[in-house]
Amino acid sequence: MQMFRRIIFVAGLAGLIAGVLLTALQMSRAIPLILEAEVYEATAASGQESEGAPAAPAAQEALAPSDGFERTFSTLVFNIVMSVGYALLLAAGFALTGQSGWRKGLYWGAAGFVSFVLAPGIGLPAEVPGALAAPLLDRQLWWLGTVMATGGGLALMFLVRTWQWVAVGAILIVLPHVIGAPQSAEQGGLTPESLARQFVIAVLVSSFLFWLALGTLSGFFYKRFAAA
Repeated sequence: MQMFRRIIFVAGLAGLIAGVLLTALQMSRAIPLILEAEVYEATAASGQESEGAPAAPAAQEALAPSDGFERTFSTLVFNIVMSVGYALLLAAGFALTGQSGWRKGLYWGAAGFVSFVLAPGIGLPAEVPGALAAPLLDRQLWWLGTVMATGGGLALMFLVRTWQWVAVGAILIVLPHVIGAPQSAEQGGLTPESLARQFVIAVLVSSFLFWLALGTLSGFFYKRFAAA
């Protein structure tokens, strides 16, 4: 029980710091791009409304956070909760493998970035408001399968290390991309392609720095507080 409390403490501390960092990174670049994309989306919606098309439901608009402090605070809370969850996964990995320390944490953070961001992003890049996309459930299932296959493949390649399992791991990593991510039947969207590309780059950079920080902090705090 004491070990479990230590892991919770480590995940909470690392997740809190990394979540604040991620929010700062997003506020510097990604969120301004989202706000710019929302202008295009709102302009298109107003054009459709003027032509007689139904407007967006009022209930949906009411659920969206307003700009300014409310948006920033909701983003911060979501990022911290998400970061703590990811830190719990990292701490569980440290406990199972006996690895810890900031250097090992850095490697695990890089693996987390590849598993949760880079590999799924190859088939489903980050999308700005107004982008056309496949049905949400299809994208979620493909994303989940890709994360599990990539994470499992990396574990086999770098933790087991026998050539047979390395080969199996490589197959697992490639398999989701052979199957292919679900794509929208229509092409284009409401926002310019240049803005969409900037958003993808901003998400990749902020996520990369976030995962390196989360892994390093989790490894450091685990060795300091939980591995003893």
